[in-house]
Amino acid sequence: LKSNPSNNEEKEAQTQLTKSDELQRLHSQALSAYQQEDYKAAISLLDEILAVCVWDAELRELRAECYIKEGEPSKAISDLKAAAKLKNDNTEAFYKISRIYYQLGDHELSLSEVRECLKLDQDHKQCFSLYKQVKKLNKQIESAEEFIREGRYEDAINKYDSVMKTEPEVPIYATRAKERICHCLSKNQQATEAIKFCTEVLQLEPTNVNALKDRAEAYLLEDMYEE
Repeated sequence: LKSNPSNNEEKEAQTQLTKSDELQRLHSQALSAYQQEDYKAAISLLDEILAVCVWDAELRELRAECYIKEGEPSKAISDLKAAAKLKNDNTEAFYKISRIYYQLGDHELSLSEVRECLKLDQDHKQCFSLYKQVKKLNKQIESAEEFIREGRYEDAINKYDSVMKTEPEVPIYATRAKERICHCLSKNQQATEAIKFCTEVLQLEPTNVNALKDRAEAYLLEDMYEE
């Protein structure tokens, strides 16, 4: 304005200045809410800012952190994917996306995202460590599923035992492994064991259709028709 004064532009500049002051105030409040662990309030404030500052990668990463704390992983992934596009060489975003997918039990998408991180930096310690873990688990699961397709149920059971040893920390992998072991035992006509494994799964997931079907098959083998 100093270099080129004009009434119209002055009005526009004043509006923008007022808006930027307001956004800075909201930003301070959002950071304060985040530090006080009031993640809902932080998300609400960041929503307002990001409606204007659409291309701000840092703000999206902050909102993703809040979503993670609030147990909304799919929204966190959405913000992190945007941040990965908005900021060059954003290895941190790819690492976080990979970790979230891994925690959700989606090992294939986790592997795909951690590879993106390593494309940007092959010496990234966290990504390389996660990559080794996910790759090993992925290979075991693929191998177990191949055995099931070939009707090699005993081999598949052994492989799913290995899956549970490879990842004892994330419960969803043990549950999925038990679900598939139950399927193999049922197909292998080992009814008593099948019922035991299926029941373990159904205690955690009462509406798991696969476990219900496989346990039903096992009950049939035992002539337990009511069950």
